[in-house]
Parts: sequence; C-alpha cells; structure tokens
Amino acid sequence: MNVQKSPDAFRTISEVATDLDVPQHVLRFWETKFTQIKPLKRGGGRRYYRPEDVDLLRGIRTLLYHDGYTIKGVQKVFREQGVRHVSDIGREEYEAELAEAAAAGDVAQPGPATGGEHPDPSQHVAPAPFPPTPLTEDQQIELELMLEELEGLKAKLENARAVARL
Repeated sequence: MNVQKSPDAFRTISEVATDLDVPQHVLRFWETKFTQIKPLKRGGGRRYYRPEDVDLLRGIRTLLYHDGYTIKGVQKVFREQGVRHVSDIGREEYEAELAEAAAAGDVAQPGPATGGEHPDPSQHVAPAPFPPTPLTEDQQIELELMLEELEGLKAKLENARAVARL
C-alpha cells in the first residue's frame, strides 16, 4: 500500500533510501562522514528525516555520484560553501527529476485551470474553518507515528477482509 505523504512529512530511512535510490547503510555511513546530517532519532534509534534533511542527502548524492566528488571533496564543499549550498543542489536535483518525470508523463503537474476551464471538483480542497496552529516538532513526529500505525492497521483490516471473503 503506497500512500503519498505530504512534502513536509517526516520520512523513515527506508523511504529516503528508496526515494534517493541509495541503500540504507549508505545513509547511515554518510551520517558518520557528514556531521551536517542530523535526522531525528526516536525510540529504538529509529531515524526520521525532515524535508531539509532529504534535500541535504540528495545534494550529497548528487555531488558524490553525479559530479564525481570524493567524501573529502564534499566535506570541503560543506566547509567552503555551507550546508545551504549543498541543500540547494539537492533541491535543484529534485526539481529536475520532477520535471523529467513530468515530461515523460510519469507525474501529473498540479496547477490551476486556465482560460475559462472549470476545475475538476474532485481536486477541490475546502478552506480550513480557522487558521491552522503550527505544530511543535514533537507533535509532528507523534502525528507521523500515529499515521504510520493507522496505515498499518488499515492494511491488516484489508487483509482480514480479503481472507474472510475466501
């Protein structure tokens, strides 16, 4: 069951590894070589990556795998140009990947209807009745964990229903 997460959602190491096409052990290794990578760690040492962590990792991947830098070379980029520069590289790479996928027809480009077209009512999002209250980092993590648990329970329920139909 593949549920699309919000771009602002925290990601597990397995989700990040899949998104970046890099093994999990490589991400853990990079954490030892680049102190700038700081995922949140919860009970049992589980890692949760913020969107900015993923941008940073994508930037490191681009420098190492596409631009031919060594680990020491990327460390030098961090020292001389900073974390923001490496994150920007990652964000640019992500945007390029999205544009490439869209050009290939793999991803629908979101956007408003133009020139008198009527928007698809299924795409309508009702306005919030009141402005959202910003969540603390801990609240966001807890909600992410609850969502994961609910998704797991939903999958179990669907499996039980499938077995009951047999």
